[in-house]
Amino acid sequence: MKIIDIELRQYRWERGTAIRNGKHVYTHSGLNLMCVHTDEGVTGIGWAHKPQTMGMAKVTQGLLEYFKPLVIGQDPFDYRRIWETLWEPKLVGRRGITTRFISGLDIALWDLMGVATGKSVHKLLGGFRDRVPAYIAGGYYEEGKGLDGLAAEMEENLRLGAKAVKMKIGGAPIHEDVERVRVARETVGDGIKLMVDANCAYSVPEAISIARKMEPYDIFWFEEPIAPDDFRGHGKLAQATTIPIATGENEYTRYGFRDLIAADAAAVFNADAQVLGGITEFMNVAALAAAHDLQIAPHGDQEVHLHLVGAIPNGLIVEFYRETVDINRARRFQETLTLDEDGYLTVPDRPGLGVTPDFEFLERFRIN
Repeated sequence: MKIIDIELRQYRWERGTAIRNGKHVYTHSGLNLMCVHTDEGVTGIGWAHKPQTMGMAKVTQGLLEYFKPLVIGQDPFDYRRIWETLWEPKLVGRRGITTRFISGLDIALWDLMGVATGKSVHKLLGGFRDRVPAYIAGGYYEEGKGLDGLAAEMEENLRLGAKAVKMKIGGAPIHEDVERVRVARETVGDGIKLMVDANCAYSVPEAISIARKMEPYDIFWFEEPIAPDDFRGHGKLAQATTIPIATGENEYTRYGFRDLIAADAAAVFNADAQVLGGITEFMNVAALAAAHDLQIAPHGDQEVHLHLVGAIPNGLIVEFYRETVDINRARRFQETLTLDEDGYLTVPDRPGLGVTPDFEFLERFRIN
C-alpha cells in the first residue's frame, strides 16, 4: 500500500455566539480535514487546528504543498518514518502551525491504518479500556451571560449526564471569578468534579492568589494558570496551592513535556494530539508521563482523544465539547458521541477513528 495523494479540505463558520476565555475572543470555528489517499482505495482522515482566520487557512494550504512530496509514495504503516521525515527542526516543526499540520496528517495515517485493518485506533494502540470518563468544557464569558447564565449552563450539563465540568477564569477581576467559581460549585453540588481554566491569563503571584481563594471550592484542577513557557513559575504555583495544576495544551512534542516534568510543573498533562505532533507523538508523551506517574487528560476534540485515553493506563479523563461552544459541533460528523448516565463515553469500535465527516453539510462552509 502506498500513499498517492493528500487532500486538504478547509471549512470555517461563525460559532453562533462569540465566546471568550481569559485572554482571547473566538468568533469562528471550523475544520481542517486532511484526507490521505492510497493506491488501494483506502483513505484516512485527520484534522488539527481550526482555521480561525483566512490568513491561517492560506498558510496551511502552503504547508500542504511543502509536505506532500515528502509523503507521496510512502507506506502509511511506516508512520514513525513518516513522522521523522516531516519533523525537521532546522526547517519546520518544533512549535506552532507546522507541528499542528503534522499532527493532522499523522492522525489521518492512524485513521487510515485502522480502516485498512478493520480495527479502531483504540485497538491498534492497545485497547486498555472501552469506557472513559469525560468532562464537559464550557463556562466561557459571553455577552450578557452573568452568574445566572453560568448556573443555567451547569444545570444543563448535569442533565446531559456530566459528572465533571470545566469553566473559564482569568477574564474578570479575581474577586469576580472567585464568585463565579462559588456559583458553579453550588450549582453542581459536592459530587461533581469542577475544573477551572485560565488560558495562561495570570502572572505567578496572581495565580497563587486566586488559587488560594478557590481552594474551599474543591477544584479538581487549575488549568493553564500562567504562560506556557514559564516552567519554573508552574513549579512555584504547584508548591503554593493544594489544587493540582494541569497544563500542556500548548506544548509541542515529547521535549516540551520532558521540560515540564523536570520543573515539577504539573500533576496533569493536557497533551493535545492535534497540537503536539499527532497520535504518534502523543503516545511518546503518554509513555514519558507514565514513567513519572503523571496523568494525561487531553485538551481537544473528543473524537480523537477518546481513542487515546482509552488506550493508555495513565489516561485520566476526556474533554467533551457541546454545542454551547460551536453551533455546528454536532453536525461536523455523521456519528455523535454522547455521555452515558455515569458521565462516560464509550470508545467506538468502528474502523479507524470511527467518525465520518458530513461532507454534504460542510460543503457550504468550505473556503478553498
